[in-house]
Amino acid sequence: MEQRINIDETVPMLPDEGVATEEEQDEGGLYEHHRITVDKGQASLRLDKYLQMRLEGISRNKIQTAAKAGCILVNEKPAKSNYKVKPEDVISVLLPEPPHNFEVLPEEVPFTIAYEDNDVLVVDKQAGLVVHPGYGNFTGTLLNGLKFYFQGKVGVDGQPIEPYLVHRIDKDTSGLLLIAKNEEAQVCLAKQFFDHTIERKYQALVWGGFDQDNGTVVGNLERSPADRRIMHVTPDAERGKHAVTHWRVVERFGYVTLVECVLETGRTHQIRAHMQHIGHPLFNDAAYGGDKILKGTTFSKYRQFVENCFRLMPRQALHAQVLGFVHPATGRQMHFESSMPDDMALVLAKWRTYAAGSMQA
Repeated sequence: MEQRINIDETVPMLPDEGVATEEEQDEGGLYEHHRITVDKGQASLRLDKYLQMRLEGISRNKIQTAAKAGCILVNEKPAKSNYKVKPEDVISVLLPEPPHNFEVLPEEVPFTIAYEDNDVLVVDKQAGLVVHPGYGNFTGTLLNGLKFYFQGKVGVDGQPIEPYLVHRIDKDTSGLLLIAKNEEAQVCLAKQFFDHTIERKYQALVWGGFDQDNGTVVGNLERSPADRRIMHVTPDAERGKHAVTHWRVVERFGYVTLVECVLETGRTHQIRAHMQHIGHPLFNDAAYGGDKILKGTTFSKYRQFVENCFRLMPRQALHAQVLGFVHPATGRQMHFESSMPDDMALVLAKWRTYAAGSMQA
């Protein structure tokens, strides 16, 4: 049976017995941490034992879990733990977290928990909170806060609980974020992101109107050569990363439109870059040109109205509303929904009133 939870409702928290600059990586998936070429003189040996000998700080259990999930490749093909390595085999180890060489320290960072059990934690992230430490943001991130939250807590196996990220959302995007509380859950969930089986729906307020009620944007994304902080759609089919966004009109306000975006892939800034590419930048998205008046009249009263909306919501109008996944331990389909945050709800209410007034005029 599918579990549906709206986080406006009270969701019971588990007791302590088992209770886990903007991001440069994609929103979810797998990252190559190690690439090893087996020596010419290597004797036949199980893959998991070989990797345990070669890799420091990775448990054999994690290696076996990764292999079971198809995250260890031998000569570009998934291999099982009992595969016998051969001389000159090329082994790739894919893990859910991007490689980093710094320690994440616990800090008391406030965040809202939507759901928690022994294996997963769902956070309803507020806008302005960076998910993962990185260049320019080594402290005060959600991951620092999660490390603080889990201090002193142990899982059902008696081991200390650690937060494991499986995807990310931008600093100024609000909404649902999934955290694993053990290595097995992390690998299982990361594989679901990698296979594009995770359900993710976003609400976005964008500039302009649409002739159709729905559509799909397909366009490879790469970093803009003019500004490395943002992404753009490259016309070269051999470059960038494949990205697909499905959109549907939810509500029309004349000069702006509320759309629902469903991610088929999860690339960095995917919705923001794709909507700009089709001529509909997100409302007040400074990085992608949406912080200017792109549609509407020249009247000063209208300009003041839009600027008031910008002040009410000093960020891009993007909210991760729906998150669905298969539970890594139980196999149940989980479904979560997050209400529109106050700042975005206020702006939508103002546009609703403005559009109704325009139609009566």
